[in-house]
Amino acid sequence: MTSDRVGAAGDRTAPVRDDGETAAVDPPVPPHRIRYGSARIRDLDAFLGELAAISSETGAVVQAFDADLIVSEAHLREATRLAARAIARGEAVARDPGVEILLYAAGRRQIDRALRLGVAEGESRVVVLFADFGAVSGADRPSADVGAAVTAVEERTSFVPADDRGSARRFDGDRVREAFDIGDRELDAVDGDIADVVRERVALLDVEK
Repeated sequence: MTSDRVGAAGDRTAPVRDDGETAAVDPPVPPHRIRYGSARIRDLDAFLGELAAISSETGAVVQAFDADLIVSEAHLREATRLAARAIARGEAVARDPGVEILLYAAGRRQIDRALRLGVAEGESRVVVLFADFGAVSGADRPSADVGAAVTAVEERTSFVPADDRGSARRFDGDRVREAFDIGDRELDAVDGDIADVVRERVALLDVEK
């Protein structure tokens, strides 16, 4: 069991277990922005290299995804939160926070399979996550200028923000089912839709460690 210590100003601090040890506290979702749009990627390595350069310059985590495979903004927020928690606990699989987010978003521990959620060459719908992991214990990153990162991606890459956010947020159900190996039997067994199954996969990845 744990008990909560409350500071003089009413601030909650780390819970304390009955044995006197401080229990781990989950970090909140790091400050972040999510931008939907499209990109015409002629050279994937060059595109990803520019994102990496912007990340280095601004301190922000910058990770691009295939928008057809992201079921909602909540999908990315939860992946970001769990990645931050894994890093803070020293349990991260990847050294790069962006890759750790990608693993959680894909609900997989294998980086090569998680990369299916990433962008590819050609013209496609894209969603870019910008996050400040500077305050996350173990992330080993400076505090980020997320706004500068958003501006740099829009100015220095082929990414074009979407005018119609509602339309931009749609996902491709068939491709999501293929990427996450979601069969008819699983869909029939859950109380929800494809998006609910994906979010459950994200959460279960943390349990399956």
